[in-house]
Amino acid sequence: MMISMASCRNAFIFLLLYLSCHFVACEGRAGRLGVVSLVSPVDATIAMPQAAVTDSQLYRQRWLQLVHGKPSSRWPADTTYPLYGAVLPYRRVIAFYGNYYAPAMGILGQLPLTDLQRKMNSVVKDWELADPTIPVQPALHYVAVTAQRTPGQGGKYRLRMPASQLDRLLRMADSMNALVYLDVQVGLSTYQEELPALAPYLRLPQVHLGIDPEYSMKSGRVPCSEIGAVDASDINFCSQFLADLVRKEHLPPKMLVVHRFTNAMVSNYKKIRTCPEVQIVMNMDGFGFPQKKIDSYTDWIAGQPVQFTGFKLFFKQDVTQRWPSIMSPQQVLQLYPQPIYIQYQ
Repeated sequence: MMISMASCRNAFIFLLLYLSCHFVACEGRAGRLGVVSLVSPVDATIAMPQAAVTDSQLYRQRWLQLVHGKPSSRWPADTTYPLYGAVLPYRRVIAFYGNYYAPAMGILGQLPLTDLQRKMNSVVKDWELADPTIPVQPALHYVAVTAQRTPGQGGKYRLRMPASQLDRLLRMADSMNALVYLDVQVGLSTYQEELPALAPYLRLPQVHLGIDPEYSMKSGRVPCSEIGAVDASDINFCSQFLADLVRKEHLPPKMLVVHRFTNAMVSNYKKIRTCPEVQIVMNMDGFGFPQKKIDSYTDWIAGQPVQFTGFKLFFKQDVTQRWPSIMSPQQVLQLYPQPIYIQYQ
């Protein structure tokens, strides 16, 4: 569809006015204009003063870049300015995913620390070359609660990782100047039951949360027997849990990553609430050849806008004889909007 220059100019003006004048908050609380300054990996581990404010103009500039200078009726999707100290959209997060007990789950459980650092440095450099304008923030995305095919203790079909493994994760992240995401696969449990157990870690400024609808078995069936799902109410609970921690502990905003690769995995997306304390990333989680991944992103992430977007790349599952390499940063940056969170598994 052709768009006239006048339409583009009007859309640009509309975006600036819209972002400048509108903001919302969880459960109706008044939001405030206070976005992030550029926070270094080390600074991101320090609690930020809630009274501080930063450059909202830079926030708008970043968003214009993410939409390739062409704002639409859908993107930018949300006008909730985060509190001071937020990461997005000031940094592009590059996260390595996995679990120490299960190397098949991702790169995080496959390589020793030295090799992992070398691999991360290489990937970060690729993204810095592809987009020098947005600083890159390394991260480790660890599955802290894994879905199981057997009931286990309590019959919840999930296994919580021991503190020794989470502490190991924190040490590794510290050595890499990386943020941390704790991912939850609830199985037949609930987020109301699982998140409080992770609260001692989520209280740390550098630790964020991920949830995986694929393993949320509301049907009561065994994980992996079918694709699970969450509702907006589940995401809102997780967001509110994090927002409460941010306010109570005077923390910089938390990030909440929600994995998704089908329509049915997330219901009532329009009812997902945003707030200044939490930045929500809807992450395209499917593997396969490039066009399949692009279609999933276009349909279920860009096509059902919430706040920020993410894109997962699989070092192994994305590679076939026909497609001998994974999508490059340059290819991913062609997506609309550009993902600000990139995950490698």
